[in-house]
Amino acid sequence: MLPHSHPAHERAATPRRPRLLLAMAPDLAPSLLDERALRRLAQVAEVDTGLVTDDFGRADVLSALRDTEVLLTSWGCPEIDAGVLASAPRLRAVVHAAGSVRRHITEACWDRGVVVSSAAAANALPVAEYTVAAILFSNKRVLEVRDEYRRVRGGQDWRARYPDVGNYRRTVGIVGASRIGRRVVELLAPYSLDLVVHDPYLSEEEARRLGVRPVSLDELCAVCDVVSLHAPESPETRHMIDRRRLALMRDGTTFVNTSRGSLVDQAALTEELASGRIRAVLDTTDPEHLPADSPLYDLPNVLLTPHFAGSFGTELRRMADLAVEELARYAAGRPFAHAVRREDLERSA
Repeated sequence: MLPHSHPAHERAATPRRPRLLLAMAPDLAPSLLDERALRRLAQVAEVDTGLVTDDFGRADVLSALRDTEVLLTSWGCPEIDAGVLASAPRLRAVVHAAGSVRRHITEACWDRGVVVSSAAAANALPVAEYTVAAILFSNKRVLEVRDEYRRVRGGQDWRARYPDVGNYRRTVGIVGASRIGRRVVELLAPYSLDLVVHDPYLSEEEARRLGVRPVSLDELCAVCDVVSLHAPESPETRHMIDRRRLALMRDGTTFVNTSRGSLVDQAALTEELASGRIRAVLDTTDPEHLPADSPLYDLPNVLLTPHFAGSFGTELRRMADLAVEELARYAAGRPFAHAVRREDLERSA
């Protein structure tokens, strides 16, 4: 191959501007697509930025779908089923400016050969950052120390009071070597932690490359100071953290969930936390919004947030930037850098 040449499928064709429709919650679009993103979007696609839909059945949307080649989707996009595809005969690609595409990409999309891209890599970073912060603060017992300091309002022998705090030589368990799980491992690399991972798809070679020790889920629960959940939601992973595995966790273990609440037996977890035996940082629960009388809102050993670890505020722009770059690649005739494959969905969180 000649120097600086590219395979035929990588060579950029003359850029064109495919017809694009925005499919997402209308109130999300202004936060996701700022002026900079909109200007770039207009350079790479023909788009009516005033038309943002979460309903493919509207008359004006059905009219737009007839000429749509690419859907730019995000949270709030309805299912793209066979009926929608019948109304969109020219649809060839979906670029998702968010994480998982499971909720809107159907088998009919794969059967037609629609190519799909996702900004999951961009959304993974704030989740991983949140997780790392939770791990480091948990090992430092920050919430407990804050409450104690608030109570005593003065000095005491803090080293004697908390002789076991710190992050040096702690064992942290990552459940699921998913995109987010791997990013957490990468971000934790500079710290003096022993990292263990459970993932049935993780090979010994991959584990060595990541610098982690593969273990069974039971062993991980039993030996770790922090257990952090990053497995995908599926029938096989439902309640994978059950009453028995919670009981395996040592007194004082911190359980972190930034994945999905359904992966945990919520009743069993609530009982363990109410006993005070373990601690938790929970960004997801089952149900997602706990009843108002749930003790988890008030327990001192629980940090509870409202599914907040993913992209919010300025972090939305990172997803938009990635999606627009994917659109630019598509317009230039190049393959997606962040393509989603049908066979990968069951293994992604």
